[in-house]
Amino acid sequence: MKAFGKINEKDLRKYVLPNLGVKDENLVEPADVGVDFAVLQGTNQYIIVSSDPVTGVRKNIGLYAVNVNANDVATSGNRPRFMVNVILLAKTENASSLAEITKEIDRACKILGISVIGGHTETTKGIKQTILVMTALTFASSYVSSKRAKEGDVILMSKTAGLEGTSILAHEYRKSLSRLGEKTIENALKMVGQISIVNEAEAAFKTGYVHAMHDPTEGGVLGGVYEMSVASKLGFIIDKNLIPVAQETKKISKALQIDPLKLISSGVLLLAVDPKGKEYVIEALKDKGVEVNEIGNFMIGERSLLSNGRRLLVKESPIDELWRIKRKDL
Repeated sequence: MKAFGKINEKDLRKYVLPNLGVKDENLVEPADVGVDFAVLQGTNQYIIVSSDPVTGVRKNIGLYAVNVNANDVATSGNRPRFMVNVILLAKTENASSLAEITKEIDRACKILGISVIGGHTETTKGIKQTILVMTALTFASSYVSSKRAKEGDVILMSKTAGLEGTSILAHEYRKSLSRLGEKTIENALKMVGQISIVNEAEAAFKTGYVHAMHDPTEGGVLGGVYEMSVASKLGFIIDKNLIPVAQETKKISKALQIDPLKLISSGVLLLAVDPKGKEYVIEALKDKGVEVNEIGNFMIGERSLLSNGRRLLVKESPIDELWRIKRKDL
C-alpha cells in the first residue's frame, strides 16, 4: 500500500470489507468494491448515503467536495438532499481560508438544492494540505447501482475523459504548461464547472432503461468501467477510439506524459443501458445539454480495452494519473 489514492481491490477485500461491524437487517446495499453508495431500508423509503474525501486539490476544494459526494448519490438516479461536512484544516490555513471554503460549499449546495445538516471543523496537526470529508444523503423510492449492470448492456459515457483531472492539472502545473497557451489553460480551468452529474443521472434514470450508473473518479474512465464490471460480476470490452477526450485534455496529457483514460473524471457519468433503450437515454441526456457516447458493452468473460487494433486485458483498476505525477513532486 505504498501508492497514493484509493487502495487496490485486493487490499480492500482483505483488510476493509471483512471488518464492517454487525450486519444490520435494514442495510440492503452494503459497502463493496466499485459501489458508489450504501442503501438503508427506512419505514417507507430507502435512505441512500455516500461519503468521500477530497485530498489532492487546493483550489475550489469546497466545490469539488460537494460535487464528488453529490455525484455518488446521484448515480442511484436520485438527487442528493443532505450533506455532512468534516473540514480538516492544515495549520497554514487562516480564518479567510475557512470562510472561502465554507462559502464554496454553500454556493455549490444551493445550486444542487442540498442542505448542510452538520459536521466538524478543526485545524489538524500533521497534514500539509486541507482535507474535506463529506457525506451525502437522500431518500428514494427506487434506485439503481453500479452492481446491476447486465450481460449485453451498452456502456454509455457522458462528457469527456479526464474532465476533473484536466482542471486540477491546469491549476497545479500552470507554469510548466504555459507553452500550451493561455486559451488552452483557461479552457481547462473552466472544466471544473462541468463536474456535476446530478441532472444527467436523474434524467437517465427516469427513462427506465438504465440498469447501472457509476461516477468514475480516481482511475478515470478505465477505472470506472472496471469497477462497474467487478461490482456486477461481468466482463467488458471498450474501444479507446470511441472514448471522447477534449482537446485541452489531450494537450495537457501529452505535455505531462499521462493517459487521459486513467485520469480522475468526476463530471463523467458511466451508464449500463438496455440496448433497446439506448437511444432514449442518449436523447434524455442531450435534452439536458449533455453529450453522450457509446463506448462498449458489458459481457460474460474478460475485461478488455481495444487500442489500435489490439485487445488489451484490464486486470485491475489503474492508479490515477493525478496521483502518479504528484508522487514525483513529493
